[in-house]
Amino acid sequence: MEAEALNWIAVITGTIAAFLLGWAVYSPMLFGKGWAEGSGVELGSAQSMPVGAMVAQLVALFLLALVIGRTAMTGDLWTAIIAILAAAAFVMSGGKFSGKSTYALMVDAGYIVAAGAIMIIAQGIF
Repeated sequence: MEAEALNWIAVITGTIAAFLLGWAVYSPMLFGKGWAEGSGVELGSAQSMPVGAMVAQLVALFLLALVIGRTAMTGDLWTAIIAILAAAAFVMSGGKFSGKSTYALMVDAGYIVAAGAIMIIAQGIF
């Protein structure tokens, strides 16, 4: 029995879509103001965006998309869901240690769960 190949189009599309979702979620138009207040940071202008944090986010999303892609190859959706929930729990744990508000923690964890859902959907579409 030949193994199914990793769906790179779904991995890359899921990564990009989840990154764009993050841009919307953390913008002042959605949850950005409350998140920033609860995280103890100031929202800056487009020119002052934290490039290092954005690159790290993109790498993390790509790695999560790879995990989702690998689980799609084996048809093990529960492993993907557990990995997404574990990532959300790690984000919440780190946020709690740094003193974030419950609102900020929920935005962070909600974003990870939504990003994972987008990646699962991308695997189903492509």
